[in-house]
Amino acid sequence: METQIALILTILIPLFGAVLIAAAGSQPNLREAVTIGTSVLLFLQVLFLLEQSDGQAVAVLATPFPGLPLSLSTEPLGLLFATVASGLWIITSIYSIGYMRGNNEQHQTRFYVFFAISIAAAMGVALSANVFTLFVFYEVLTLSTYPLVTHKGTDEARQGGRVYLGILLATSFSFFLVALVWTWNAAGHLDFTAGGILKGKIDPAFLPLLVALYLFGIGKAALMPFHRWLPAAMVAPTPVSALLHAVAVVKAGVFSVLKITVYVFGIDFLRETGANRWMMWVAAATVILASLVALTKDNLKARLAYSTVSQLSYIVLGAMLVNSVAVVGAGMHIATHALGKITLFFCAGAIYVATHKTEISDMDGLGRSMPITYAAMLIGCLSIIGLPLTGGFWSKWYLMLGAASAEQWAMLAVFLISTLLNVAYLMVIPIRGFLFPPRSTPATSNAIREAPFPSVAALAVTAVGCIVVFFYAQPLYRLLTEMSTG
Repeated sequence: METQIALILTILIPLFGAVLIAAAGSQPNLREAVTIGTSVLLFLQVLFLLEQSDGQAVAVLATPFPGLPLSLSTEPLGLLFATVASGLWIITSIYSIGYMRGNNEQHQTRFYVFFAISIAAAMGVALSANVFTLFVFYEVLTLSTYPLVTHKGTDEARQGGRVYLGILLATSFSFFLVALVWTWNAAGHLDFTAGGILKGKIDPAFLPLLVALYLFGIGKAALMPFHRWLPAAMVAPTPVSALLHAVAVVKAGVFSVLKITVYVFGIDFLRETGANRWMMWVAAATVILASLVALTKDNLKARLAYSTVSQLSYIVLGAMLVNSVAVVGAGMHIATHALGKITLFFCAGAIYVATHKTEISDMDGLGRSMPITYAAMLIGCLSIIGLPLTGGFWSKWYLMLGAASAEQWAMLAVFLISTLLNVAYLMVIPIRGFLFPPRSTPATSNAIREAPFPSVAALAVTAVGCIVVFFYAQPLYRLLTEMSTG
């Protein structure tokens, strides 16, 4: 019973926090204290769920239709995502204080309120016990992040928001909902089940189509050609970009792909039928093409956005390799990419607050004036690349090992080529910052300082986290190996 109550509280805590944040809107210090306190309380609640070892618990929130309950459950993959999202909410909240105040952003109370609601939706996605619950909270996440994307209220922000909302809702209702109804009709239920629910319930000839409906329908996974919403959303403030890329939104997408692969299709069933193969090539193409586009972008946030499109497809590709090693690697990449990418977006925001520079070509020599920010940038880049002593090494290691285990040598080559492209488009940023001469005058360069302390503290913490995960990856690996693969 305690576990069931804890499951429900993971939704209620951020929602109640949103109400308190709105009530404290006229008192910024109190509002931000409530935000941080709520995020800490949620993280402790998720840690409580992690510590429970009494098997899978289920809590029913409501039953709007017979046989289709809105319900939550504890299972390893969901607990991983919930831990990542709730933990990074604490750090993002601290970062946001420095960014929003330092940049004199308007409508700060609205920002914190919708951020909290988005986290509640992310918890619902993470801990969903069936596809119906996942779909409902997935849509709530889309709608609750729209005001964050359009936060600045400019024509560019509104246009970016229209692209964001249009693509995500169109893919959900054109593909995801169709896949959900098809699965319900075939299997008779939508519960996430070890080994999958579709074997013997669907003609294998139609299975590739159902796989495509799910993978393209989960637009937050940003598979090409349904990826344009992600670069368009970069008009939002940097803390929102961190939410999109690391804390909740895109991670909700690839998490959903991985969870449906394991618990709806079953990796053994996909491997036996070969229904995974063509989507494996779509994911591989997205990995390479998005990396090539990233190389062409001088705007720092745009480059990081296309890097995210590529890195998300690592996780989709890992799922489509349909073996336990690759699935573990994909799950690990949810966590390691979150830490690395949130560090890079924090650094991009810190640079903007301190200098109002957005183009990489204008950032030469900034590492001398902002050494902490650029040291964190270097660590984040190394983790995304996947070099040893950073957490990103382990997820890429298991993804490549999974490709080798499946004897998918072309996919192994994709991982290797993409890693070289990561080096090309990421390492140039800290190199130019530390080694190139400043473009501004000496007087201007000397006037540049680090961003406000909360922002710098947050990016330092996530950068250290990238290293800590390398040395303490065993708990993450152990949690994911508990995930039944049938």
